[in-house]
Amino acid sequence: MIDIAVVSDAKTLTVIALKSKSYWGYSDEQLNNWRHDLTVSEKMIQEMIVYKFISDAKIVGFYILNQPKEKRIELEFLFVLPSFIGKGIGNQLVQHAFEKAKSLKCNQVILLADPHAVPFYESKGFVLIGKKESSIAGRFLPLMQKKLTTSL
Repeated sequence: MIDIAVVSDAKTLTVIALKSKSYWGYSDEQLNNWRHDLTVSEKMIQEMIVYKFISDAKIVGFYILNQPKEKRIELEFLFVLPSFIGKGIGNQLVQHAFEKAKSLKCNQVILLADPHAVPFYESKGFVLIGKKESSIAGRFLPLMQKKLTTSL
C-alpha cells in the first residue's frame, strides 16, 4: 500500500535510504559521507511530496518529489529496503510518482540516479540526458529524464 508520509516518518525514511544505498556495496565510509545527503528531514516531508510503501504495517520504501517547476518535477529520492528489492515495490513507487506528477500537470520527471540504478530507471522509460558532479569531487551522477504522456 502506498500512503502519504507524515513528519514522524522522517527517521524511518532516512534509515531506509541508508540501507538501500548500502545494497550497492558502498563502504561504510562512503555511506557516512552521504549521510547528510540521504537524510530525510521533517521539513522535507512538510515541503515536498513524500509517499511511503507499507507492507505488513512496516514502511519498506518511499519516494520524494520536489515541487514542480515549469511542468517539470524532480524525483529526489526513491529507496526500497534491500530485503524488498526485486519484489516490484520500486516499480509501484515510480509508477505512483508518475501519476502524481501528471496530476500536478507535469510533462516530465527528472532525476539524478545512482550509477547502479540506471538500468532500473531505463526500464521505466527514463533516458540519460547528462551528468552532474556529486557532492564528492570527481564523482558524477547520471542525469535522467522521463517524458510523461497526459491523457486528453
